[in-house]
Amino acid sequence: MTCGRPMFPGSTTEDQLHLIFKVIGTPTDDTWPGIIYSEEFRGYNFPHYRPDPLINHAPRLDAEGLSLLAEFLQVGPTAQHFLMVAISEAVFESFGAAVQRLSDLSSLFEVSGISLHKNPGLRSSATLTGRSRQGR
Repeated sequence: MTCGRPMFPGSTTEDQLHLIFKVIGTPTDDTWPGIIYSEEFRGYNFPHYRPDPLINHAPRLDAEGLSLLAEFLQVGPTAQHFLMVAISEAVFESFGAAVQRLSDLSSLFEVSGISLHKNPGLRSSATLTGRSRQGR
């Protein structure tokens, strides 16, 4: 959403995972214990990608935004815990209390008053707005 376009525009599961791993790095047993023993993961035979700095993929984000994005892009068993904590971050407060009550299968865009629209000042950017942001 920050870039106004999909960050990982893969057309198949394998393509999608390659694009993700090119940015965050291919999971290893250190970053995702047990993943190397997964038959499904091993079946893809992914090359070893090193993480690429997120600023290369989301140049409009400040340090706080890049830190939050890095946390959202975590994989493995600790990722779900982070997502539960991250939704309480200050950046989401402006979207109101309804965001805190979203179910695991709900979208942020299901909350009344939240929309994504192009920023008229920048050609390829988009802006996510909530009710309280619109009034500012």
